[in-house]
Amino acid sequence: MSEQELSVSEQEELRRDKLRQIREMGIDPYPSSYSVTHHSKDVTTNPDDFIDEIKENGKRISVAGRIMTRRVMGKASFFNLQDSEGTIQIYLRRDDIGVDNYNTLFKKLIDLGDILGIKGYVFRTQTGEISIHAEELVLLNKILRPIPISKEVEEDGVTKVYGAFSDKELRYRMRYLDMIVHPEVRDVFRKRTKLVQVMREHMNNLELLEVETPILQPVYGGAAARPFVTHHNALDMKLYLRIANELYLKRLIVGGFDGVYEFSKDFRNEGMSRFHNPEFTQVEVYVAYRDYEWMMEFTEQMVEKVALALHGSTKVKVGENEIDFQTPWPRIPMFDAIEKETGHNLAGKSLDELKQIAKELHIQVDDTMGIGKIIDEIFGEFVEHKLIQPVFITDYPLEMSPLAKKHRSKPGLVERFEGICNGKEICNAFSELNDPIDQRERLEEQAALRENGDDEAMGVDEDFLRALEYGMPPTAGLGIGIDRLSMIMTGQESIRDVLFFPHMRPE
Repeated sequence: MSEQELSVSEQEELRRDKLRQIREMGIDPYPSSYSVTHHSKDVTTNPDDFIDEIKENGKRISVAGRIMTRRVMGKASFFNLQDSEGTIQIYLRRDDIGVDNYNTLFKKLIDLGDILGIKGYVFRTQTGEISIHAEELVLLNKILRPIPISKEVEEDGVTKVYGAFSDKELRYRMRYLDMIVHPEVRDVFRKRTKLVQVMREHMNNLELLEVETPILQPVYGGAAARPFVTHHNALDMKLYLRIANELYLKRLIVGGFDGVYEFSKDFRNEGMSRFHNPEFTQVEVYVAYRDYEWMMEFTEQMVEKVALALHGSTKVKVGENEIDFQTPWPRIPMFDAIEKETGHNLAGKSLDELKQIAKELHIQVDDTMGIGKIIDEIFGEFVEHKLIQPVFITDYPLEMSPLAKKHRSKPGLVERFEGICNGKEICNAFSELNDPIDQRERLEEQAALRENGDDEAMGVDEDFLRALEYGMPPTAGLGIGIDRLSMIMTGQESIRDVLFFPHMRPE
């Protein structure tokens, strides 16, 4: 019976027995360090440099990683070693590493997935494959659980597959194992990191200041969402995990900074979907003496830079769609977009009129929903999912935007835009409301909606209102969802695919 045919518990027991034998050989199976001089990609990218070095001065290199496949052929073997940069083939001979190390340690006690250190020289095999001829093998970690490496075995004329690790939920739960078995997953997160670096560089070049604001807040605000609630024992007070950092960043503009930004972890106690995780990342940006028109140019230029940095082109393939982030992006007023898709002009409509239109459009409404909520439902049902190429939807109704400045020329609207592509919002921005009297009235309206049952409505933040009374200059503000933008820029279908450790139901 092959090891693959054993149960998982039997394989684990077998590994623990091998661990005992390794220790009896006087070998430490968990040494403290190993000197790594190169990675697999260094060798496979420029192999001739290493081969020439060997010819001239006998240069040796050392690499380390997991053994993922192997072919044992009597006194010599080949195996693939996987490190953080890729894989490299290793050639191992009994005469080079010794009889005990080869016949007992390597052939009998080392398993797929064990972490090894290899020292040797680079060469080409007879078939031309770049390999490392090992002169030293060191066990760096003996694993106790079998790696589910997919392997096809022909048995009695039947092809059997062992060790497949394809269940999405298991892959999310055990991301560490997912990245071992599917190393291409790591590239998604490398691109995500580069995305953030490009955005940070863009903002730093404009001399915006990166800051940090509180995650635990006595009053939550800055978005329409339900919060997570906690309790501070020493102060005996209720606190909320922030749903946004907007109101604190605006306080910094009041305090005299001309431009600030923060990459923040925010938390919303709401439903989960392939576009929503209760813990998510966004960047919020606030720039004094600017408006939403300036912020549109800022946003499209920054996102275009991200596409170029990650793909070398403004065009990004997402599923069946090719999305082009080349600037400028179209600007479409929200009511125009809704009228085009529904035939209804919602401008100036009363709450009762909107309820009737929603009914005609087969959208369910209830008594907790105000004007803004109904318009948002209509937009989401009939417009948003159809917007594939990047576009700015502008000029939202006042009722939808309690923190945005009233439109300077269009009564009943505010100076707001959302950037939408691939059918989902990726950013939200305003000319920020800095009239403290108007802001108080709107927050009080939000508080009334909350009293009426809308648990996503904001409350009144007295300290924020006090800050506005000391004066905030004209300001443009922006929030970009890093997770959603990462989904698009890496071609992933679910937010879980761009989070290392997405939230899951208990096992």
